[in-house]
Amino acid sequence: MTQPLRVAWLGHRSATGADGIITYSREITAGLRDRGVEVVFFHHDRDQADDEQSIALDAFSVSHRFVLSPPGGKRKLLNLLRTHSVDLVHVSLAFSSLDFNLPQLCHQLGIPIVATFHVPFASRFSVWGGITSAVYRLYAQALADCDAVIIFGEAQLAILVGLGVPREVIHVLPNGVDVDRYSPGPSGKRAALAAERLFSYVGRLDPEKNVDVLLSTFLDAEPPPTARLVIVGGGVERRRLERRYADPRIVFTGVVTDEQERIDILRASDAFFLPSTVEGLSLAMLEAMACGAATVATDVGSDGDGLRGAGIVLDPRHLEAELRAAIRLLVEAPQVCALLGQLARERAAERFSLTKNLDALLALYAQLSARALVNR
Repeated sequence: MTQPLRVAWLGHRSATGADGIITYSREITAGLRDRGVEVVFFHHDRDQADDEQSIALDAFSVSHRFVLSPPGGKRKLLNLLRTHSVDLVHVSLAFSSLDFNLPQLCHQLGIPIVATFHVPFASRFSVWGGITSAVYRLYAQALADCDAVIIFGEAQLAILVGLGVPREVIHVLPNGVDVDRYSPGPSGKRAALAAERLFSYVGRLDPEKNVDVLLSTFLDAEPPPTARLVIVGGGVERRRLERRYADPRIVFTGVVTDEQERIDILRASDAFFLPSTVEGLSLAMLEAMACGAATVATDVGSDGDGLRGAGIVLDPRHLEAELRAAIRLLVEAPQVCALLGQLARERAAERFSLTKNLDALLALYAQLSARALVNR
């Protein structure tokens, strides 16, 4: 009988966070296990106890996604991969300061390595675009040494190929959403918030997300007293934004880790807004689309390509003016929200289902595993 594939997953896990990179690891590893793959999840959350499926590595978190591995971290990981006899390593980047050693480490063990490169990007010049461009250059050699690199769209592919990452190792595999769980349906959130119209944002409250622009343009549109804009998430700007935009029409929930509550918010939303300066391919945006919310997002990363033709895509160079016009339209024309919500749902089900993502990922694993057997 053929032994099940054994994968070491290196990613982020948290009992208190719910951002896209955490969600990606949780959803993919759960989906792989459902299909018979044995997954050992290596992460940095020391608050979660180790077991045969999950191991917390020692690390020091400098910031949201800047994790330093201690001296000896590489050797410890090497020994753990040997001990668990894994067939393949899949790393969700950025993982830690070990990122740049991982291809060499895996090749030393004779096992293939797959990297999903989540780092956001913007094709237009900006301060944030310049920062992410530098990160892409920093990672280029490590990505080139991987057996496979998963990205989310053609624009990201062009950037990496231009930096010297071989085209043959790059695989465009968009994020996937469980379109059965994330789907239109009943929700009590409007009643709970006393809202006749409900609009939402889900994500980090950090400068590059432009939540302050969303809040100011929403209030400038003079929505009626029964309209609500729900801001779901935490970040460095949360307290400042709560003080500055203390208005009964704006509701800050903080981080919502309960998945059903997030689904209820999205199902109740007339429209969802994502005005970021940089993105990869936002899982929050895809979840909103799958729930049937009219979706508005900036043309950054792969978000514009994913949404175009099924929602409102904003030029980040004219963000404030275009966002203001979109908000006024959706506040004043509920029928437009309904139409765009239907288009968004259809797009999510057609292109961004988790099932299709897992199908493609397992095919890639099989290809790499077969090649590794031939080369042994």
